[in-house]
Amino acid sequence: MPNVDIHAAVVTATVLAGLGALWLLWLGARALKRSGHIRFFRIRRQRRAAAWRMMAVGVFLGALAFGLGRYGEPVAYQYFPPSPTPSLTPTITLTPTISLTPTITLTPTLTPTPAESYTPTITPTPFLPPEVAAQFSSTITPNPSAVFSPLTFATRVVNAQPVNPGTVFRNPVGHMFAVFSYDNMIPGSQWTALWYRDGQLVYFETKPWDGEVGGYGFSDWNPDPSEWLPGRYQVQIFVGEDWEVVGEFIVEGDPYTPTPTRTPTPSRTPTPTSRPTDTRWPTSTQAP
Repeated sequence: MPNVDIHAAVVTATVLAGLGALWLLWLGARALKRSGHIRFFRIRRQRRAAAWRMMAVGVFLGALAFGLGRYGEPVAYQYFPPSPTPSLTPTITLTPTISLTPTITLTPTLTPTPAESYTPTITPTPFLPPEVAAQFSSTITPNPSAVFSPLTFATRVVNAQPVNPGTVFRNPVGHMFAVFSYDNMIPGSQWTALWYRDGQLVYFETKPWDGEVGGYGFSDWNPDPSEWLPGRYQVQIFVGEDWEVVGEFIVEGDPYTPTPTRTPTPSRTPTPTSRPTDTRWPTSTQAP
């Protein structure tokens, strides 16, 4: 028999309760309509009472279906914490050395040696930068058995679940979430999330754990849209100083830049030109 998880059980119970509500409401309405044609008052009253009871139970089942669909899964996780799949340790992939093949052989006894040889770089194991570790405030010893699931990236989260997750996003990105499930966490222990872009630390958060022992959580970053430069982003999760999980996503396209608005320059008002004054004296006319 296949295993049924909490999500499937809640969905099944919600569907069954909804179908039962519709069926009882239909039966109650049908019985209420038929009772109007019964001639005997006592029987008609009994049939109507039974019809109203069926409709009341249908309304209750409808409310139960709504409650299960909206609150059933989070409440179930409070009593049955999920057991996430432990994250796999990424394997180191070595890039082969490029060997140059000479095109011209001057002397058969001479073997040309390449002037430069490519040495592959090995990706180191994620570590906590000292400037981040210096900001630890918790004094509670973390649980070394804490486990985290692989990270899922999305720009929107509903009820701690990612909406339209992906690994490639185009600008403008906006608010980004790294969602995970976890187990065996100790409330109050220090945890840290580091956000890198092409190997450069661009954002981090470190604080005492304020969640439950097990469940779902996320780390989020909501920078200015102009800070979402294209490149490969990596998120690393630590509990104390122990690395737990790492995930990557890619941002494509140029970042959003607001269009500058030009302020009109005031025009100069022309200075009025004074009218020249006639300085000539009037000529007198003598009488004859």
